[in-house]
Amino acid sequence: MLNNKSLFLNLILFVSFVALLSAFFIEYVLGHQPCNLCILERIPYVIAIVIILLNYKFSQFEKIFLVLLVIVFLTATILSVYHFGIEQGFIEESLVCDLKNGSEATSKEEILKQLQEQKVSCKDVTFKIFGLSLTTYNIVISILITINALKIYLNYAKSK
Repeated sequence: MLNNKSLFLNLILFVSFVALLSAFFIEYVLGHQPCNLCILERIPYVIAIVIILLNYKFSQFEKIFLVLLVIVFLTATILSVYHFGIEQGFIEESLVCDLKNGSEATSKEEILKQLQEQKVSCKDVTFKIFGLSLTTYNIVISILITINALKIYLNYAKSK
C-alpha cells in the first residue's frame, strides 16, 4: 500500500504533467500566447518532475527532495502572486514583462521583425477558466503543494 509521501509525490508528479500539458495545449492548440511570466511559471513544474523522478531513483535523499519541493513551490507561489498583482493592476510591470524582451533593434529589418512578433503583456489575461486566470489557479496549486510538502517534511521523522 502506498504511504502518504508516495501518494503525495505521485500527485505532484501528475499535477505537474497536467499543468504543463494544459499550458502547451492552451498555447499551441487554442492559440493563446503566454506572457514572459506565464512561461516562467512553468519552470517549477518542470523542476518538480525532475526532483520526483530523482526521488524514485535515490529514495535515501527523500527528505532533501521534500525540502527542494517546498522551496520550488514557495518560489512558484511568490512568482504567481506577483503575476496576479500585475494582472490586477496592483503592481507595475517589471523588466521581466518588458515587451521588448531586452533586445535593442539596430537595423530596419530588426525593428520590422520586432513589430511583427506578437508580444503579450503580463497584465493581459488571455485565457480564463470559470472566470479566473491561470495565474490564480497556479497560486492555489502552489500554496497547497508547499503546505503539504512542508507538513510531510516536518512529520518525516514520525513516519519513518
